[in-house]
Amino acid sequence: MEEATAKQEVGRRGIGLFGLIGMVVSSCIGSGAFAITGQLSQVASPGAALIAWLIVGVGFLALALSLNNLGARRPDLPGIFSYAQEGFGPFAGFISGWGYWLSAWLGNVAFATMMMSTLGYFFPAFLPGNTVPCIAIASVVMWLLTYFVIRGVESASVLNAVVMVCKVASLAVFIIFSVFMFNAGVFTADFWGTVYNNAVAAGSAGADAVALGDVPQQIINCLIIMMWVFVGVEGASVMSSRAARKSDVGKATVIGLACLLAIYIGCSVLPYGYMPYSEIAMLDYPAMLYVFEDMAPGWGGAFISIAIIISILGSWLSFTMLPAETTSEMAEAKLLPASWGALNKKGAPQMSLVVVGGCTQAFMLLLLLSADAYDFAYSMCTVSIVITWALAAMYQVKLSGERHEAGQLAIGLVASVFLVVGVLFNGWSFLLLTCVGYIPGFVVYAKARKDQGEGLGRVDKVGIVVVTALGVLSLVLLGMGIISL
Repeated sequence: MEEATAKQEVGRRGIGLFGLIGMVVSSCIGSGAFAITGQLSQVASPGAALIAWLIVGVGFLALALSLNNLGARRPDLPGIFSYAQEGFGPFAGFISGWGYWLSAWLGNVAFATMMMSTLGYFFPAFLPGNTVPCIAIASVVMWLLTYFVIRGVESASVLNAVVMVCKVASLAVFIIFSVFMFNAGVFTADFWGTVYNNAVAAGSAGADAVALGDVPQQIINCLIIMMWVFVGVEGASVMSSRAARKSDVGKATVIGLACLLAIYIGCSVLPYGYMPYSEIAMLDYPAMLYVFEDMAPGWGGAFISIAIIISILGSWLSFTMLPAETTSEMAEAKLLPASWGALNKKGAPQMSLVVVGGCTQAFMLLLLLSADAYDFAYSMCTVSIVITWALAAMYQVKLSGERHEAGQLAIGLVASVFLVVGVLFNGWSFLLLTCVGYIPGFVVYAKARKDQGEGLGRVDKVGIVVVTALGVLSLVLLGMGIISL
């Protein structure tokens, strides 16, 4: 999740295997690791969650290996969006880069709602994270971070080290407690959700209880939640050009993803053996906080709360810089007007940062209308970046086909199918809403093409019409109540 910060941590002489593994882990762990305890309990039983983790693990391994292969084969291409541009033309490059940009600042909105929900542990008035006081305080934090970055304040390696220690140490403590307090009887009591579903059908599970559905449906409902916690896995592709030994990159990716899966499964599934998942699902956000308060009365909740706040502030600072960095690279690639990459006296892309701040602010206000602000924000963030990931995976398929590399072709196909099917099954409404975010982007894309003296081609025009039509359709469905915030 902290690709921009990760770039600053790499030593001049190259980074070894252990450091590469650490970078894979640090790039991904953010607020999602703390939220996932409660999120999965709302949609899946222990058995379904484990199967979903297996599917997601294979899918993201294929994506990470695809990105590493592309980085090794085409080290001349800057930024993940350039894979789409090289493989399928400038319009695909814009779609990929703009999706990455949307994802980066939408991630900040998710951080804001999670931080405010965490403050709700100390001050209940802040629950559920999208009240007027929450939005006001989150807005102040967001603009302060934007100001600091505009003034040239970057995320120092010392700050990132502190954030990483807080994240990993707090998660490790939670997992250790979960292991020692694990009760197999509680874990297996309703392994597939049958008992809970029957209780809902009989009306004895509570007035607000909703059935989980059968096992395939539970697995599908897990996908977007699990994809969110891997936002940042694209940071592994940066390592190929910075590693001391290129052969270590693939090893680090596999080991790093294994570590991430162990952490995420430990945080999300092990608590099922301490408290019935139906009870975890009823806890306030983030549920990990309240589960640990029950495990360690008196200090557990405060411990996790402080860790979450420090973790989010570090990630939020990184994700304030990341969208501006992305637009700068897109401006260099002639996909955005040059002004989007212009730097001020402090070396910061001021205009881009202000635009990102304005978009984040507008979206924060929109969250006042959302029934579940955090779920909505992270879902939009995840679907946006899946567009970027999928285009990169498709370029892996194309490049491997041209080079007659059957193994790499298969890896690219697995990644592509996993990403496309996952979003269409579990995030089609968010995909439609994401199209709305592209509409203003087409204006600046058209200007960039005009500045190059090329104008919009046939592919550009058709693509713009299709995406705009889907965006308008999403607003119509929103107005009809078919999809919701």
